[in-house]
Amino acid sequence: MRVLVQRVSEAKVTVAGETCGQIAAGLLLLVGVEEVDTQQDIDWLVRKISQLRIFNDDAGVMNLSLLDCGAEALAVSQFTLFASTRKGNRPSYSRAARGDISRPVFEQFVDSLSRAIGRVVPTGIFGADMKVSLVNDGPVTILLDSRNPE
Repeated sequence: MRVLVQRVSEAKVTVAGETCGQIAAGLLLLVGVEEVDTQQDIDWLVRKISQLRIFNDDAGVMNLSLLDCGAEALAVSQFTLFASTRKGNRPSYSRAARGDISRPVFEQFVDSLSRAIGRVVPTGIFGADMKVSLVNDGPVTILLDSRNPE
């Protein structure tokens, strides 16, 4: 699994002009799933994201996590995180899991993160043509990959 983490001052996702997920200050999470992903990948990412110290403390130092500061998270499924352009300029998404595989993994990730941070994590609509708007804060953007835990 790959999750692109963006610290935001606000973010929302709309489908057909209707807002389906929205947060104030917190994390926008773009989530990509591979067919080989398991509960172990979910657990590692949930632990890492919930404890990632990228919010400022009173001294202005990035020293607080979602758990420490009560910020929100918005998760959006994003198969394009597994794009490959090795054979030219048109991206291939062959590493991304098909919807029947990735949807339950994405839903389990969202459920696990919601439990870990003690509040509901809103989402877009899986598989829909979504419009994501955000105001980056910092900007702070971090790519997490459960197959390459750095």
